[in-house]
Amino acid sequence: MSTFGLLGLLIGFAGVVISLVCLVVGQILGRKTDERAKERAETISWAGRVAVVVGTAALTFCCALLVFAFFTGDTSIDYVVRNRSDASGDLAWLFKLAGLWSGRQGSLLFWAWLISVFNCAVVFAARKEQRALDNMALFIAQLVLAAFVGVLLFSEDNMPFTALAAQYIDAQGNLQGAALMWGMNTLLEHWAMAIHPPTLFIGYAGLTIPFAYAIAALVVNDDSDGWVRASTPYLMFSWFMLGIGIGLGAVWAYVVLGWGGYWGWDPVENASLLPWLVGVALIHSFTVYRQRGAFKRWSVMCACITFSFVVLGTFITRSGLVQSVHAFEGDPVSLVLFLALIILSLAAGMVGLLLRRKSFGADIASHDEIESIASKEAAYYVNNLVMVVFAVLLAYMTIASALPSWLPFGGQALSAGTYNAIARPLGIVYCALIAVCPLLAWGKTDKAKFWKQARIPLICAVILFILLAAYFFTTLLPTYDAMIAAGGSEAEGLAEEGPAWYYNGLALVGFAVASLLFFNAGLMLVRTLRAKGGRRRFSALGGSVAHFAMAVILVGLIGSSMYVFERAGYMAYDEATDTAPETFTVQDYELTYVDNTVEMAENGDDIVYTVTFDVTRNGEYVGTVSPAVQLVQTTQQTKLIASVIGFPTEDLFVVYRGVNDAGAFSLDVRINPLITFVWIGFGLLVVGGFIALIARRRQ
Repeated sequence: MSTFGLLGLLIGFAGVVISLVCLVVGQILGRKTDERAKERAETISWAGRVAVVVGTAALTFCCALLVFAFFTGDTSIDYVVRNRSDASGDLAWLFKLAGLWSGRQGSLLFWAWLISVFNCAVVFAARKEQRALDNMALFIAQLVLAAFVGVLLFSEDNMPFTALAAQYIDAQGNLQGAALMWGMNTLLEHWAMAIHPPTLFIGYAGLTIPFAYAIAALVVNDDSDGWVRASTPYLMFSWFMLGIGIGLGAVWAYVVLGWGGYWGWDPVENASLLPWLVGVALIHSFTVYRQRGAFKRWSVMCACITFSFVVLGTFITRSGLVQSVHAFEGDPVSLVLFLALIILSLAAGMVGLLLRRKSFGADIASHDEIESIASKEAAYYVNNLVMVVFAVLLAYMTIASALPSWLPFGGQALSAGTYNAIARPLGIVYCALIAVCPLLAWGKTDKAKFWKQARIPLICAVILFILLAAYFFTTLLPTYDAMIAAGGSEAEGLAEEGPAWYYNGLALVGFAVASLLFFNAGLMLVRTLRAKGGRRRFSALGGSVAHFAMAVILVGLIGSSMYVFERAGYMAYDEATDTAPETFTVQDYELTYVDNTVEMAENGDDIVYTVTFDVTRNGEYVGTVSPAVQLVQTTQQTKLIASVIGFPTEDLFVVYRGVNDAGAFSLDVRINPLITFVWIGFGLLVVGGFIALIARRRQ
């Protein structure tokens, strides 16, 4: 099977190389005025497009071969043995499938295949015409694919089809020695984590296409919006999938990792957020490019920055440069290759814009210059600036631990509080911008018209803010005071994020901005539904829902990330009588012991230790929680399975961490206020992105 896999990679790489040669030769011949030369150019370019499809077919075969090996339990391939899952139950098939992308080599193959699929989509989308722009975009995208497939083929550490060493197989063909301990990390055996990586990879791969079209526009010297219109569907779909991936990762972190949160500013988490943030800026830039013929240079450079952040995420994950619980084991080839891709992608944009500065330069007639600060153009510009500045700061802070000590933060692993100190005010400023932007006009906004439009949303926002402020002073602020009074690491963490007046004042400002955004987006939504205009109306509907979702998310983020109450401790347990003499109290909640169980999973390897508690709130029964610890005997890996009771305004999050020397249950209980708003907002954001995606597709 290893031989067939290697053969598939060789054919795939050959298809990529042939396509590159044909596309560039066709581009050169197409510039000649001779008719026969142009005919030959079209024929050769079509051959290049066929080679793209052949390469995609070969990489599809490689992925299918690995999947087949996982499902049949084939142990001849080293990668399969190291990443196989022995999970049982209804989702066992999903975890077997997830083996394809759960390790470094397989995920690189999967990513390369996705790039080839997007390139193939470009071929079919442009099949009715032979534009130089499309051919050049394919050439650029195939260059990126060549780098990925080349690493798979020519780097031993990244080859997914390496045969398993003979020392790990006995005479009967069974695994032996250390190979018996290998397998998928039990933390990855969760539905959200099985789906989370492929959705991210789809987003990463798709963002290659806007970059390819941006560089292609520079090469063929076409400053029309043709490249923007061609790449917008890929941008929207990729950003949509990237957002789903980030959200699923948050769900997994909340339920599986057992620390009670959903975002910890881990380097690999940051790596997925970077292209999403700049993707927001790119979407808005494309809007201005299509509607006003402006932001030409910025759109090109933003596409390059977005792609470079995609590669930076790969660089962080695979190079070993930054330590992370999510990162793969580093290898020097990835360090060199992906660093080179980052530099080349940015350099290509900057050099290309320098050479094409006349055609892609400022044009007053096309409104490339901002006429007034109070205009949509200015709001879009500041919007993009905030997103890119935040992304650059986030990228720098993420790799700071690998930088020289003489640089700011150099050699330091920054705490979550440091990231929050920057992200929170910038996030609030950004939400304020998107709250005001729909009320502005192109060119210059008339003050009277602005206040006429803003009057009703502003009044409604004040009412909502009063309600949120009441909740803040009656629930959130007492939680903050209680955590500070309790002392310990949580109190120290809160103190590091600023004085109380600033910390709580920022939350109130955030609630005010969320209130305004909520009703402005609502007004925008109502006007969109009442307006006429076909697909443009449908596209605006997606933007309205997305802005509305951001208001809901902002409320949820303030509560669930700034005002979490936590109590960790022990509950005494008498094994002889199977009783716990005392209850475990957290604010208004009281946990009373019911029973505990020890069960063996169907695979005969996993042992699940579960403890069950009845929960009362102010003396009234509200539910039962059953947190558990799962132990994999062969690898001695443990997984904490949290139990959550959700309420409209908060979650009760309970984690069981085992027993101490005295046999007492170790518990970690958190109250996460307003976290439901995060999940609802995420769902609305997905809906808004889907509507906008469908609108782009219809167009």
